Amino acid sequence: MIVLMKILQVVLALSILILIHEFGHFIFAKMFRIRVEKFYLFFDAGFALFRFKPKNSDTEYGIGWLPLGGYCKISGMIDESMDTEQLKSEPQPWEFRSKPAWQRLLVMFGGVLFNFIFAIIIYTGILAHNGETYISNEGTSIYVNELAYEMGFRTGDRILKFDDYTPERFEMLQADLARQTAKKATVLRDGDTLDIYIDQNMIGEVLNSPMMFGLAIPFVVDTVPPSSPNSGAGLMKGDRITAIDGHAVDYLQDSRPMLGGYAGQTVDITVLRDLDTLQVPVQVDTNGLLGISVSIPGLKTEEYSVFTAIPAGIRMTFSSIGGYIQDLKLVFTPSTEAYKSVGSFIAMGQIFPGSWNWLQFLNILALLSVMLGVMNLIPIPGLDGGHILFTLYEMVTGKKPSDKFLMAAQVIGMAILFCIMILAFGNDIGRLLR
Repeated sequence: MIVLMKILQVVLALSILILIHEFGHFIFAKMFRIRVEKFYLFFDAGFALFRFKPKNSDTEYGIGWLPLGGYCKISGMIDESMDTEQLKSEPQPWEFRSKPAWQRLLVMFGGVLFNFIFAIIIYTGILAHNGETYISNEGTSIYVNELAYEMGFRTGDRILKFDDYTPERFEMLQADLARQTAKKATVLRDGDTLDIYIDQNMIGEVLNSPMMFGLAIPFVVDTVPPSSPNSGAGLMKGDRITAIDGHAVDYLQDSRPMLGGYAGQTVDITVLRDLDTLQVPVQVDTNGLLGISVSIPGLKTEEYSVFTAIPAGIRMTFSSIGGYIQDLKLVFTPSTEAYKSVGSFIAMGQIFPGSWNWLQFLNILALLSVMLGVMNLIPIPGLDGGHILFTLYEMVTGKKPSDKFLMAAQVIGMAILFCIMILAFGNDIGRLLR
């Protein structure tokens, strides 16, 4: 059921994003009176699940059978359809190739533009309705995994800087380390400031190591629900649990394996309350939990009105764009081995939750919209970025690339994209096997 839910979310998200992207091309083409022959969700490749052509319309709308994208077939344009028949006749006024370079540029950029606008709309709506909750990096400590420990970080460290960059959000620490390609991390450890030098050859591992910097959560009681097995144990808000059956506990994470050993039993815990140290017997449930809520350090919430959410949504979108551009820079830097983190639809499915959650779905949808927009700006023939690059060259030099050149470039671009797809699927399969 979980796998099915993830598949449905991936298909729904891709369908929405493809329609938004292709509609960007479509609307600009119509604006400049360029004929759009087909507007399809997914590829038909000779067979369509559904198609219709409104009366007095030049455009056929449909749904293809191959769910690897979609397309907007524009008359007189060399695209992935590789339709060369139309190029044998004289250019017609309604064709893409007959229009000025600036109009063709806007048609090509329209898909990317609509992806970015869509992300802004989603982020603005989320901020206006729910506000923004995040964990500040100021005053919070890390809980390390094996890779972070190997690199020199220790549980309890407070990361102050990556080179000269000061991280603001705790949840972005791992991404910041990779994106900044930091050579040095400055941390606060036991009251002393020290530098940890980063091996650049480990950046690829950083991208593929989940929870490298977990949040070190002090075991401090926030609430004890009435349904908790310890609702009458005498625990109070602000109590800090420092030991379980005499074994020291620095953070909540340290308690999990200990409590697991006492599942379904009673155990004595040591509690620090103000200046007093107390021994409290507690009941551990069958899942190895005490049934209490703990205080999360550094947790902050910002509220927005409809009007203040708009600039905040724009800032969030451009921050996501900048971050993803940095990620792509790492992917195209072989020494980082970041290309090993490239994934396909399988990797995409893993980021969706196993049950339906509108807020999570919309957040992921906005992020994917940004990613789709940025990826299409890569100057590879076959992507919008390739068409944009050739059009800009024409506008600067006054020389339009020949149809023969554009056809050859399209073939090369499609081959490159095919290789990237093989790499992505290969990475996903490798991760599943591991």
